[in-house]
Amino acid sequence: MNPPYKIPRSVLVVIHTPDLQVLMMERAGWPGFWQSVTGSVAHESEPLRETAIREVREETGLDATRHELRDWGVENRFEIFKKHLGRYAPGVTHNLERVFSMEVPAPLEVALDPAEHRGYKWLPWREAAALTISSTNRDAILALPRGLGASAA
Repeated sequence: MNPPYKIPRSVLVVIHTPDLQVLMMERAGWPGFWQSVTGSVAHESEPLRETAIREVREETGLDATRHELRDWGVENRFEIFKKHLGRYAPGVTHNLERVFSMEVPAPLEVALDPAEHRGYKWLPWREAAALTISSTNRDAILALPRGLGASAA
């Protein structure tokens, strides 16, 4: 049973290739808003890793258990966009987001849920970071080269 309100606890999963091509998806209900995989926990006791696996499957059709899914141990607290506040309990204004990354061998075809996303593209990491208006998403993409020991070339 889903809670009446969204739980202000979520995951961000940056999906990328070894050469740092990053999957970006455009929100269906917000044309021009591009992002990585994001999603809230389904219930208070859902482990964040399970949330990440579920959200990757729901949003892309990819099986995160078949790829390297890394928990960065980083949590971001951010103000919820005003247009989404009605989804949360009265008085809730901030969300706590856990950052993950998932490396895939090459840019893969993904199966988008048309209710959530209207398109996707694989971009070099700097271009992907510049595309999103989400500061936490941008910061995670920009941290990829450091977090993976890759060169920032």
